[in-house]
This record gives sequence, structure tokens and C-alpha cells, in this order.
Amino acid sequence: MTPPAPPPDGAAELLFVGNATLLIRYGTLTLLTDPNFLHRGQYAYLGKGLMSRRLTEPALPVSEIPSDLDAVVLSHLHGDHWDRVARRRLDRSLPIITTPHASRRLQGVHGFSRATGLPTWHDHVLVNDRSQVRITALPGRHAPGRWQRLLPPVMGSLLDFGAPGAPPRLRVYITGDTLMFPGIHEIARRCPEVHLAVVHLGGTRLPGGLIVTMDALQGAGLVRVVRPERVLPVHYDDYAAFSSPLSAFLAETRDPDFPSEVVRCPRGERVTVNAQGVLQAP
Repeated sequence: MTPPAPPPDGAAELLFVGNATLLIRYGTLTLLTDPNFLHRGQYAYLGKGLMSRRLTEPALPVSEIPSDLDAVVLSHLHGDHWDRVARRRLDRSLPIITTPHASRRLQGVHGFSRATGLPTWHDHVLVNDRSQVRITALPGRHAPGRWQRLLPPVMGSLLDFGAPGAPPRLRVYITGDTLMFPGIHEIARRCPEVHLAVVHLGGTRLPGGLIVTMDALQGAGLVRVVRPERVLPVHYDDYAAFSSPLSAFLAETRDPDFPSEVVRCPRGERVTVNAQGVLQAP
């Protein structure tokens, strides 16, 4: 198969596979986020006896992930972000940039020898030929208060794309499965000029009603704090545990004071963005 042409200079192409899974290409670099390839009707294991049924099909099977994949960026070790298909089918020598908690388990239990755990605000640089990405772990909180011990630690990711040794040309913030909490304000202070924020939504509801990912109101609140130039919503309709639909978030964004342009990219579609705007949309 002929490899696809790289995106335009300074731009990233994002293919939305489903849930929080994106295939991102920038120059000669290719990244995969939160790989989730379960089929409709299968259950994702969330730990502590919790499970959720998938309602959709992934837009891409794991067999079609490019062989030249440079790394996986994994926000946390949950079955709808790192599933049994990814665990069995991805190359165990593949670099995985994730939380310290996830890296220990991936290395020690599953044999992914190049899993790298990043403490918050630490970074890791990947270079492929003339393209570079600096991945910085950002604060995230998957549950309020004492409920945090039920869920694995989570990180957001700041992806600074550019040429090796040069200032970044494109800055992408991926929220991970977080709620609104003071760490989001710290991100806003320390990470200005975000060109695109990929926002995990869905209002994931555990038994008893506890919300552990942002619903529409919280997602819009995060955007108002971080103020990215553009926002791409993901993680909103793939699992039965989600309680807040995409339409509710879009209703929030119609406020005339909403600070960001909404980028729509349905499952299976691609969008190409650079620092100035959207170059190609579905």
C-alpha cells in the first residue's frame, strides 16, 4: 500500500477512529491516542468490577493502524482507552507515553518494554526525520474527592509539534478523562496559545450516578478557562455509561461569548488543522 502524503507543512491531520482514539499525522510523525478497537456490543472493563457496553463500531480496525506508527499517547489505563484488542495486537516494542501508573503495569504485566511514565509537567520528545513532537503530561482528575481511588490516575497531554530544535508550530491539548478542577486553571496559566483542544466529554456516569468525565457544562467551562482557538469534541456517544450527548455540548458553544471555534469531525472522518485554522474538514 502506498503511504499517504504527509499533511501540509506545519499542519496535523487527525482521523477520528471513535471514543478518544485519534490517528494524528504531523510531517513524518504518526501518533495514536487512547487505542480502543472493541466492537459494538462488547464490554470495556473499567476496574473495580465496573464495565460498560460499546454502542458503536470503531472507524478503523487495529489491523489498519500504520506500520510506521511512532508512539501511542495514552491518557490512562481504562478499558475504553486501552482495550484487550490493543493489548494483544499492538507491537510490544512500540513507545507508549502515559502515566507512571500505566507504564508500570504495561511494562511489568503486559510486556510493553518502551512504556514511559510521565509525572505531571514532565515531557518526552519524539523525533522522526524533520518532525518533532514534545509531549507534556498535564493535570487531570478522573473523579472527585475520595472517589479518585476507584479510578486509575489520568493525564492530559500537550503536543507541541514542529521541527527538531525549533519553536513549536502547532500546539494541541488533549484533555484526557478529566473533570473541571483547579488544575485546569493551572494549564491555562502555563500553556497559552493552544491552537486545538481535543475535549473528552460524555458525562460518564458510574452506578449510583457519580459523574467521572466532563458533561456538556463542564466541557464548555474548560474551554472558557483554557481558551483554545479551536475545540474538537470526542468521547461522547460510544459507551452506555455516557449520559451527556454531543448535542448538549454544541448547545453550550452557541453562546455568542464562547471563545473557540468548534471543529466537527464525525467518526471515520479526517480534519487537518494548523496554527491559523482548519485547512480541511469533513
